[in-house]
Amino acid sequence: MDSNEFGLPTEADMFEEIAKSEQQIRVSIQARRYGKKITLVEGFDKHVDIKAIGKSLKEELACGGTVKNNVIELQGDHKKKVKIILVRLGFLEESIVEV
Repeated sequence: MDSNEFGLPTEADMFEEIAKSEQQIRVSIQARRYGKKITLVEGFDKHVDIKAIGKSLKEELACGGTVKNNVIELQGDHKKKVKIILVRLGFLEESIVEV
């Protein structure tokens, strides 16, 4: 029987939670062509599902974006909101720095 049938966390889920608590995440704004701004979220290590995090951020912020070279790029200036969402996703507030 799989532990997911009972709603219990799997070993992989617990490992990801531990990995989330050890991240040093940087959130910054960068100006692109024609004055467009993008929000960069970086500092994730390979133990975290960065694509899933990027997808969650894009859905909650209702914006476009992508994941390139372990960096989440979000269209627009979402610096203040990103931190709140990341904390809700399980990251420690102290580990998120706005640059």
